[in-house]
Amino acid sequence: MGVFLEQCVVERDRFQRAGFLEVAVGTVGQAQSCCGVAGSAGLLGDRALLERWLSDAERMRMRRFGNEALQLRYLMGRASLRSLLSRALGIEPAAVPIVRDRRGRPRLEGDAGLDFNLSHSADAALIGIARGPRIGVDIERSDRVVNAVGIARKFMTARERRTLSEDAAEARRQVLRRWTCKEALAKATGDALSAPFAQIDVEIDLALRLTDGPRPYVAADWTLHAVDAPDGFLGTLAVWMPGG
Repeated sequence: MGVFLEQCVVERDRFQRAGFLEVAVGTVGQAQSCCGVAGSAGLLGDRALLERWLSDAERMRMRRFGNEALQLRYLMGRASLRSLLSRALGIEPAAVPIVRDRRGRPRLEGDAGLDFNLSHSADAALIGIARGPRIGVDIERSDRVVNAVGIARKFMTARERRTLSEDAAEARRQVLRRWTCKEALAKATGDALSAPFAQIDVEIDLALRLTDGPRPYVAADWTLHAVDAPDGFLGTLAVWMPGG
């Protein structure tokens, strides 16, 4: 019995009509036969094959994880990313030239026009690929136990804190949804956890929208998209087009 990414591509048509090459989400599960890696033609039945797709650095990082389950999650995410990028580039997954910029953000060597981003949470992975804009993605478990009030105090704007529900379950949902938005924004810029989260204001009630923030988090340069993630997860795609 092999291990596969199930559920594969979510809302592919909607995002491709908007100009994105790929927005894929899947959960690590088990199946009796081979299926595509996030909707691609790559087969997931042979773990040894998937490990050969990884770079030496990726294999070393995978083996540093403390147990088999964590190693498998990392392998499935990286193999899925390489499969999708290989299809976009017309090369083999092992040949995809993933490097890191000076801030540590992954990118493709020699192809500044194609951007990608990957996020993990528990057994789920979310992958975005776009040509033109910079993108960031984040996925979180919707039942994750968090201190909503404490997170809001540290990472939310004054307006966001004022809109926090008095109901504990709803407050947790609001905080987690806003966190996926802010994390996706920060991953697009490369700021990661150094982003000024408490100054980035996000609207989540009617639609996801960046409303205010310091540069480079200028509202006119960004769009936020809720991704239809598997049950039990919240996913967000952030698209950054400065001056666009």
